[in-house]
Amino acid sequence: METQNLISIQQFCKHYSIPTAFIDELKEYELIEVIVANDDHYIKITQITEVEKMIRLHYDLNINLEGVDVIYNLLNQVDSLKKEITNLENKLKFYQNE
Repeated sequence: METQNLISIQQFCKHYSIPTAFIDELKEYELIEVIVANDDHYIKITQITEVEKMIRLHYDLNINLEGVDVIYNLLNQVDSLKKEITNLENKLKFYQNE
């Protein structure tokens, strides 16, 4: 498998000084996707910013993983609702200009 857009979990955890068990727990909560290739575990580069947020929530704010799961899902819902509001505002503007 091509590992071009992936980063090794070992390398990622070493860089952020976190245990690999944290990434395993995020995977258990289905907050991230872990890819196994060449007998190594990877995360997608596109997930790095999300994992960084979860690291800050857990380690900087001392929020347990259940709380991180809830917060992360609520933030995703807020983003989805913001997009829906923008879409509806654009439709409203379109129909107001007719």
